[in-house]
Amino acid sequence: MLTILGFAMIATFLVLIMMKKMSPIAALVLIPALFCVAVGQGAKLGDYVIDGVGNLAPTAAMLMFAIVYFGVMIDVGLFDPIVRGILRFCKADPMRIVVGTAVLAAIVSLDGDGSTTFMITVSAMYPLYKRLKMSLVVMTGVAATANGVMNTLPWGGPTARAATALKLDAGDIFVPMIPALGVGLLAVIVLAVVLGRRERKRLGFLTLDEAVVQEPETVLVGAGGGSDRTRKTSGGAGTGTDAEPEEAAHPDADDDEGFKGLDPNRATLRPKLYWFNAGLTVALLTAMIMELMPIPVLFLLGAALALTVNFPHMPDQRARIAAHADNVLNVSGMVFAAAVFTGVLSGTGMVEHMADWLVGAIPDGMGPHMAIITGILSVPLTYFMSNDGFYFGVVPVLAEAGAAHGVSPLEIARASLVGQPLHMSSPLVPAVYVLVGMAKVEFGDHTRFTVKWAALTSLVVLCAGLLFGII
Repeated sequence: MLTILGFAMIATFLVLIMMKKMSPIAALVLIPALFCVAVGQGAKLGDYVIDGVGNLAPTAAMLMFAIVYFGVMIDVGLFDPIVRGILRFCKADPMRIVVGTAVLAAIVSLDGDGSTTFMITVSAMYPLYKRLKMSLVVMTGVAATANGVMNTLPWGGPTARAATALKLDAGDIFVPMIPALGVGLLAVIVLAVVLGRRERKRLGFLTLDEAVVQEPETVLVGAGGGSDRTRKTSGGAGTGTDAEPEEAAHPDADDDEGFKGLDPNRATLRPKLYWFNAGLTVALLTAMIMELMPIPVLFLLGAALALTVNFPHMPDQRARIAAHADNVLNVSGMVFAAAVFTGVLSGTGMVEHMADWLVGAIPDGMGPHMAIITGILSVPLTYFMSNDGFYFGVVPVLAEAGAAHGVSPLEIARASLVGQPLHMSSPLVPAVYVLVGMAKVEFGDHTRFTVKWAALTSLVVLCAGLLFGII
């Protein structure tokens, strides 16, 4: 019964948010509360929620101060050289912009933290998407999928969890997977080219200078049909006849304020402090990778130091904090709402019953192919479950079943990484709310658009692993 109710709770949540019948925060709170009562454990709801909040509180704190820190770094111009390089490559061509999004997200993902990746990527690319009226779900989908592939870095989380759960060395898991993950990253670039060509066909493209000086409602067409005339648009991304409904689904299509992020003369720039800010960021990321302190503490200290040095006057500090308060409130609120969902899912025992049912459903004859099965199962399971639940609850059981048929735990561990491209769009991943919040995209729209492409990327990684004999 708990197995059925667990799957029903997740399905209800996904259907309601994708149909926009409920906001994500309301759905994350009310649906698990209802199902908790349905399983006869309503009296324990408070305990489950407190446990969930306790588990996610450090994540919420990390996100709050990370948003402030990287928001300040963006304000003072630390990432402007990277942005200028990407924009010079893009040249206001929709295809290059989408490819640039994938490349930027992959590069920034080297820090191992999805939230910072999304903050930097969206801050850099959002203005161009808005100015050219490109589909914002293309940006969020490509960024999330690229980050999902890179999330397999040993310091990114999943690899370390798999190593810990199976008592293996993280390097032995990750290094042989590099060719397969490289193919996965190449698949993301190919996806970006395909989606970018679709956007180019729908919108045409300009030079960057033309995009900057042109009126917001005027778009040059020509890439798709060879015309040099201009076309007036009134409805944003949804005005093109070739646009799919899911791609056109983004709010504020006529709001051009995001383009201000490219202003090279903004008052918050601190060019004289560039190398201090660069050194502080490198030191922060190094300390994070070396685990010198808990990540929330590092970002708390970093945010305080960045604000104090770059904006020594109190009114300026208050202004910077206020400027990023919207994102902080939205993301932290979403994380604490997700704590209700994860608390009920774990506290009622639904997660364990779902995992046991899935493992038990595997026929004995499939034992020698347990690595492939693990790779396939990792796609949906890392979407519907937290990484902790999957790697510490399911992977050891799969490894034990595989060992009985001579399948190495290393193969199981490598196969378990396959689902990460889809995992990064899971409603249980706090970083995805940073992505959709900063991009002003509805979570349901992002989910509908991204799931199929991310799942396809995961399967590409799995096939590449099989081809190279890694899995």
